[in-house]
Amino acid sequence: MLFISKGRSDRANYPGWPFFVSIAQRTKETERGKKVSNNTKRPGLRRELKARHLGMISLGGTIGTGLFLASGGAISSAGPGGALLAYALIGCMVFFLMTSLAEMAAFMPVSGSFSTYGSRFVDESFGFALGWNYWFNWAITIAAELVAVTLIMGFWFPDTPSWIWSAISLIIMFLLNYISVKGFGESEYWFALIKVVTVIIFIIVGLLMIIGILGGDSPGFSNFTVEDAPFNGGFLALIGVFMAAGFSFQGTELLGAAAGEADNPRKSIPKAIRSVFWRILLFYILAIFIIGMLIPYTTESLASDDVRLSPFTLVFEKAGIAFAASVMNAVILTAVLSAGNSGMYASTRMLWNLAKEGKAPAFLGKLNKNGVPVNALIATAAVGCVAFLTSFFGNGVVYTWLLNVSGMAGFIVWVGIAVSHYRFRKAYIAQGNDIKDLPYTAKFYPAAPILAFVLCIIVIVGQSFSAFTADGIEWGTLIASYIGIPVFLLCWIIFKVKKKTKVHKLEEVDLTTPAHETAPE
Repeated sequence: MLFISKGRSDRANYPGWPFFVSIAQRTKETERGKKVSNNTKRPGLRRELKARHLGMISLGGTIGTGLFLASGGAISSAGPGGALLAYALIGCMVFFLMTSLAEMAAFMPVSGSFSTYGSRFVDESFGFALGWNYWFNWAITIAAELVAVTLIMGFWFPDTPSWIWSAISLIIMFLLNYISVKGFGESEYWFALIKVVTVIIFIIVGLLMIIGILGGDSPGFSNFTVEDAPFNGGFLALIGVFMAAGFSFQGTELLGAAAGEADNPRKSIPKAIRSVFWRILLFYILAIFIIGMLIPYTTESLASDDVRLSPFTLVFEKAGIAFAASVMNAVILTAVLSAGNSGMYASTRMLWNLAKEGKAPAFLGKLNKNGVPVNALIATAAVGCVAFLTSFFGNGVVYTWLLNVSGMAGFIVWVGIAVSHYRFRKAYIAQGNDIKDLPYTAKFYPAAPILAFVLCIIVIVGQSFSAFTADGIEWGTLIASYIGIPVFLLCWIIFKVKKKTKVHKLEEVDLTTPAHETAPE
């Protein structure tokens, strides 16, 4: 203690002081070396997304207008029982797809995700088409969200020019993605948390109303027996809701695109996918059950896209909550910003990966000092902005067709996930590996990816059933429903012919992580 209390000159005269100085200097040098090593070890994307970020990214991409608005239309069309059945079936399909994705992403965590898996495990041209298909899908979705923002803000500010709100939203999305991946993760975490809290409050309020504590007397199961309930409209109505439910669940695959920047992908990816799936399924199924119990499916306003007539708004108003429409409008605004934010992130990373694999112009593979693909981000934002501007010209015809092309993209990606996983597992075993060594093993293989593939094909084929009417075929509707498929096939064929690619033999499938996305152990 006496030594410690003495001044600097006394310490310098202490016989053992040079030894302590040497140790201290080496320690400082080691720490500096570690900092330099951590900053230069991986000059590519930064692995700064935590498990909580990953979970909320997937939730943020899924819980939105599909739940807050479209769920009412589903109940109106097929009845409460039909809506529950359709969403449960789609939920099972998504579960199989997400466990397939978790197995591949935990083994090979890359930002290219489906594109890289398609290229590695199936065929280079297949991966090329999947990548550009997914990028275009989200780039156009950004435009759709910008249009939605104008409608939402018009609820509060009907006299303000709509383009102002779209411009502000685009700038916010761009900056959140430009700053750093951690900044994106944090913003998406809080965006998604607002939606999750809203759904939880809705479920609690709804259950209290069902048992008669709030909103007057309990309706019991009376609304499940109104007229044709619980099922309405027969098989065709059920199929229609089945298709709509598929769109509602799109976004869960965002975890795949985020895998390349997860801090511990071997553990966080499987954990996030498992927890997110059950949360989403629970939220959708419980929410639809509560709406079906409290509001008769014959209520005309259920089928409306007006936020003031959202099933969530109707239930909150019935419970006596003031300003329910304004609250839900704010929540839906958050959902739209969250979807656009996630879409810009996913499409930017996909474009960056395509550039690194030589399937897009090389300048798109440039990263800024924070590890953000800045050129890919600018290109994605520009395309989304141009697509948005088309909604103002020619009565929005071009914009409508762009949306139709991108509408099928999500289902095509899901097909790609099922096919890639089926091939991955076979190649892994064919090369003498033991599946017990995988960081995560998907259950029910090969039945799960096969069943998911079949259900996806059914959804894709059934997209245009409404085009067949008693008066004949509505060719405009039919072509609009399927325009995304020939665009995807065209990308596949052009690359295949140009590069002369072939489907990989199982024994020759490359199971190593790409050098530009090497993951930490």
